[in-house]
Amino acid sequence: LPSLAIPMAARLGANLAEKSAHMPWYQGPSLLAHLETVAAHRGAETTGFRLPVQWVNRPNADFRGLSGNIVSGQVAVGDRLVVARTGQHSAVSRIVTADADLPAAGAGQAVTLVLANELDVARGDLLAGAADPPSVADQFAAQIVWLAQEPLVPGRTYLLQSGPQRVAASVTALKHRLDINDLSERPARELAMNEIGLANLTTAQGLAFDPYDSNRETGSFILIDRMSQATVGAGMIRFALRRATNIHRQAMDVGQAHRSTMKGHQPAVIWFTGLSGSGKSTIANAVESRLAAQGCHTYALDGDNIRHGLNRDLGFTAADRVENIRRIAEVARLMADAGLIVTCSFISPFRSEREMARDLIGAERFLEVFVDAPIDLCISRDPKGLYAKAKAGQLANFTGIDSPYEPPVAPDLAIASGQLAVADAAEAVIDALRARGIVA
Repeated sequence: LPSLAIPMAARLGANLAEKSAHMPWYQGPSLLAHLETVAAHRGAETTGFRLPVQWVNRPNADFRGLSGNIVSGQVAVGDRLVVARTGQHSAVSRIVTADADLPAAGAGQAVTLVLANELDVARGDLLAGAADPPSVADQFAAQIVWLAQEPLVPGRTYLLQSGPQRVAASVTALKHRLDINDLSERPARELAMNEIGLANLTTAQGLAFDPYDSNRETGSFILIDRMSQATVGAGMIRFALRRATNIHRQAMDVGQAHRSTMKGHQPAVIWFTGLSGSGKSTIANAVESRLAAQGCHTYALDGDNIRHGLNRDLGFTAADRVENIRRIAEVARLMADAGLIVTCSFISPFRSEREMARDLIGAERFLEVFVDAPIDLCISRDPKGLYAKAKAGQLANFTGIDSPYEPPVAPDLAIASGQLAVADAAEAVIDALRARGIVA
């Protein structure tokens, strides 16, 4: 390709978007005008046919087509395809376009494929050539560039979107960040805005993909904040983690329904959140006592108690708080699966982690109870002397002083601490359980 020299002064914007009046001797285009005439170069894909399904087209009972843009490779009538998620195979019987049926189609074309037999296919599924299928894994390594002001924190749940596929995902380990000055790899616990790092990710369900080096379309993704829906990161998938393909869930004969029948009530996780000193543990203790008196099988998970054992290795940074709640949510899910009614008393300051717990445990079994107490009331109580230490600078990262608390937007139950007696607050929680059919 011929080269073109464009004189520019970036600080003044000269010849960037528009030609500069200060360079009358230069008769060529501005940088932006030139770029608009340059054809985008697609890298050489090393994978075969790929079509992410955008729409299952079924206008009537006689037609069912799978619509989308072909992102790589070619397809012809009679070719064998595979649905990456399920591994089901079929042959192409028609290639339908807005103008007419085609005998074959290739990358860049929008088509609707009709298969020889109906398969379990939904929006987000990836169709591929049967001889060259993509990887499907729920754990993989990827390079991430972080775009948000709030840092990327391992353990926090985001939404990962790759083409039309959208799944919940979290970073399980941040391997390193890239020093952009010398391209060296530096250890990191989180990524700040505009930083680039290599991380291991896990998704809530298997993701169909190709390594980015093989296919930029199926190997790239964005990360989306669950609460604001803003794009907070972008990534390139490098490879699947081998252990992801070696680990399978073991089916058991005794399930949660059987355990609930034996116990005589349904399982639940009652998640008490609020500032330190708001009364979470006191109300949770009263709730458990009442449930136990009714013959219910219960267990209490409390912040201080857990940090003496399971989470004794964690501090109070944002990253450690996220990991603290992730572990608790996993334990609470197992206990609910055992048929128990579990009370969880944790500050859990971030909305995203509380939503992660709700999604993991299941909304039908999760009751978020916001123990709402003004910080002045919590400071006046200060049963452990923590606020005094935090205000004196002896305790860093303390919620409400130098670390934020994000109150629930729509809790399942809100309790105005200080205005409601403990017994009445406990009864309100029991009433909420009765309304859901958890207890009689």
